Amino acid sequence: MAKRFGTDGVRGVANTVLTPELAFDLGRAGAYVLARHKAAGEKIRILVGKDTRLSGDLLANALLAGILSVGADAYLVDVVPTPAVAWLTLHQSLEAGVMISASHNPAADNGIKFFACDGCKLPDELEDEIEYWLDHSHQLPRPAGDQVGRVHHVFHWSELYVDYLANLATVPSFHDLHVVLDCANGAAFQVAPTLFTRLGIRTEVINAAPNGLNINVECGSTHPNALSQKVQEVGADLGLAFDGDADRLIAVDHEGRVVNGDAIMAICALALKAEGHLTNDLLVTTVMSNLGLEKAMEAAGIRLLRTQVGDRYVLAAMQEAGASLGGEQSGHIIFLDHATTGDGVLTALKLVEIVAKNGMSLADLAAVVKPYPQVLLNVPVANRDILQEVAVTQAIQQAEQMMQGQGRLLVRPSGTEPVIRVMAEAATETLAETAVQLVARVIEQVNEQEGK
Repeated sequence: MAKRFGTDGVRGVANTVLTPELAFDLGRAGAYVLARHKAAGEKIRILVGKDTRLSGDLLANALLAGILSVGADAYLVDVVPTPAVAWLTLHQSLEAGVMISASHNPAADNGIKFFACDGCKLPDELEDEIEYWLDHSHQLPRPAGDQVGRVHHVFHWSELYVDYLANLATVPSFHDLHVVLDCANGAAFQVAPTLFTRLGIRTEVINAAPNGLNINVECGSTHPNALSQKVQEVGADLGLAFDGDADRLIAVDHEGRVVNGDAIMAICALALKAEGHLTNDLLVTTVMSNLGLEKAMEAAGIRLLRTQVGDRYVLAAMQEAGASLGGEQSGHIIFLDHATTGDGVLTALKLVEIVAKNGMSLADLAAVVKPYPQVLLNVPVANRDILQEVAVTQAIQQAEQMMQGQGRLLVRPSGTEPVIRVMAEAATETLAETAVQLVARVIEQVNEQEGK
């Protein structure tokens, strides 16, 4: 059967691709695989959280039933950010955590992603094992009577996560800062305002009234225009935008200009290095990060290590290389001393702290990165193996020759959507745009031919 796990769990249109039947099977297989190290007779405990999507209840109930059916207990924390599920799984000593969310995707989509007992996303081999048991579910145990699992409602555990973040703050006072939060009508809608208010930050909040259907709709980290307008309207110092599950952050400065993940990483890396806390003077990011970030880090004596796209690959490289900071241009930032996954709310706190400590505007801090022109195009395809077609490989070679060492080209299938991502970075935007259009046009033509 086709592989169900992408780069960030299992994802698709809820009740069509990601059905309650599949959620039930994932609960059974996931609970079995992730808790097999437990001694016989010991109760297996699995945390379950979700974002604000209407389909969250549908999938949560099916997932819970699957978990309970193999004898595991489920701890339902309800609506929380993805990084809260990771943190609670580790710090409440649970065997696994599961987040029901499709992150920045539209409300009709949903997803299920697992965390191991250490709070980290699953490595490929564990996902492959869960895939195996999805196809052999009839062999999984079915305890009866008092051996089935039960649900524990632990909604108050979200307060433990807020307490943890609040205790990380090292700035005595934020009172001079004026901040706007865009919660994307998603998982951060309670946690982020609660944290910032507790810290005494003058905070205005937008898009924090979820109705199950408005998550990520013209708001949040993928649509920062509303935040930009609000910051300028109220004269705030900066704005902070989360995505649907709050594992990423995009900021805007006081003039409403977007500060993306590359700039945020640069700001944080320089601050950590100045404090002697940037382990090995190393920053880990992905192939998507701009050359401008690499040049800025090189000038500061910070080495940049690139990985394939996906924050779990960033985390793996950080752990292997001994790095304390890593992330993605999209705003997934990992502070390994404090978290095991990308955390938008933690990143927001760190960024605001740096602004407060330095007495500099976010615009001035972000100016350290001078981006090379970068063009990204998502090309819808029926088959992501289209990259193996001769016409496509020839187009890629032609585009690379066209740039003649003045840039770089990256063509890859999305791990979460049926698209091919074509990205070019070059000395001029015209050159990058020409390279991207050349490759995209050929992919579209081949896709059309295959569909006939």
